[in-house]
Amino acid sequence: MDIVLVHGAGGRPTTWSEVEPLLAALGHRTVAVTNPLTSLDADVAHTAAAVAELPGPVLLVGHSYGGAVITNVGHHPAARGLVYIAAFGPDEGETVSGIVERYEPAEISKYMRRGPNGEWKSEASEEFWAEIGPDLSPAQRAVVEAEGRKAENLIFTQPTGKPAWQTLPSWYLVADDDRTLRPDAQRDMAARMEAVTEHVPGSHYTTLVHPRRVADLIHTAATAVSGTP
Repeated sequence: MDIVLVHGAGGRPTTWSEVEPLLAALGHRTVAVTNPLTSLDADVAHTAAAVAELPGPVLLVGHSYGGAVITNVGHHPAARGLVYIAAFGPDEGETVSGIVERYEPAEISKYMRRGPNGEWKSEASEEFWAEIGPDLSPAQRAVVEAEGRKAENLIFTQPTGKPAWQTLPSWYLVADDDRTLRPDAQRDMAARMEAVTEHVPGSHYTTLVHPRRVADLIHTAATAVSGTP
């Protein structure tokens, strides 16, 4: 079974740089996509095309906004399960922005800036790192800084279709100290999808801060959906 890894807004495959070697050691094949971040529809199409190139069934894994992507790509006939890592799991008709707006603003909101065409990017000041990613090592912070892509507004405002988590088994890893996607929002989405739920301490950068916990949950999910012991 192939594991397709989907980054969040502003991300790159380096989001998974500490997770992929652990999954390889567990015997898994991984594909980390680089989505265009121009719209939710475009990212769904790009990820679905990557899935279509693989030879067999897949497990879809999304971090942050990547959860909205896998929620839609999960309708591909090759998809067998979904894993959300501190991620959005929208219901039908919901948008990422709509989910965020149901809760008190997360601390990251004060550092978000819009570009001239409405695109979004975070202002990564020293104050930002102290508040949003205090548990990152200098090397991990450099990984995040090197990602730094702008995300078009349409990734946050296009509505989701019928969510694949209604029919596929799902797992969710909640980051309990997340100041980017509020932990209460994560818990609510995990409960709504009836996902197998685990918790880790720490910030939104879960794949870098807790790669072993992330890899272990993905391994658990892959084992469950593939039927292997």
